[in-house]
Order: sequence, then structure tokens, then C-alpha cells
Amino acid sequence: MEKYFFLLFLVCFISCNKIETQSSLNKKDLNFIKSLNLLDKDETIYKFYSENTKETAGNFFTNKRVASYWIDKRKMERNEVVFAFYNDIIKIDTVNYAGVTYCPYALITKKDKSTFKVSVDGKKTEVKSFFEDLLFQWKKNSKNI
Repeated sequence: MEKYFFLLFLVCFISCNKIETQSSLNKKDLNFIKSLNLLDKDETIYKFYSENTKETAGNFFTNKRVASYWIDKRKMERNEVVFAFYNDIIKIDTVNYAGVTYCPYALITKKDKSTFKVSVDGKKTEVKSFFEDLLFQWKKNSKNI
């Protein structure tokens, strides 16, 4: 699993993708995310980042959850689709500098102690804003804090 994250972060390091919102994602992108069962009808994506193409990778948070996916069409056993509703999250740790070849990320820890990373890259101010907005939504929408 770690080698896949290395590849993911390496791609992130050399990519030029930007942080987007639901209004900047096209209908095809939104339908794809819905097909992964990561977006309900009454759910709004606040911020989205992809290390690759949107059909391959995505990291985002909504008014209900935080999610990440990696889809490898050549080797389906590598696919990973993870999410947590805000009430299921016990901790969010942000890492702004994760090394030369890694993107900044938020480490999401769920009540069952499982974890996953939500990666984001861009200008320092944009990454900081992504993390701050994610933490705000978690605190606003979680009854556990």
C-alpha cells in the first residue's frame, strides 16, 4: 500500500492541478464521484483536489464528509475509495510539509482507529485555506467535538 501512496504523491509533486469547488467541477466529474458513492444528492463539495486526472484520483470534503479515492483501471486491486462522515472522525492532523516528493495532507482518524490521507497541493495559502476550511466543517458538522 505504501508504494502506491509514494506513486500518488510523486504524481502530486509534479502535477499542476488546482484546488476546485463544486461549481468548477463539470457534470461528468460530479457523476463519476457519485458513482463511487461519495456524493449524495443533498451534498455539496466545498473543496476538491486531484493529484492526477479526476477519474484517477480525488481528495475532497463536503458538508457531510471528507473523502479520497484512487482508481487504477489497469490494476483494480489497487483501487481505494475511503471516506468518513464528520461524526465518525475523532482526529484530523494536517501535515503542511511532507517531504520533497509528497503533497501536504490531512490524516483522518476515524472512531474505529482506521486512518486515511486527504492530499492537497498548491500555493501555501491555498493549502492552508483547504485545511482550515476542512477543520471548520468538521467542527461545525460533528457532534463529537
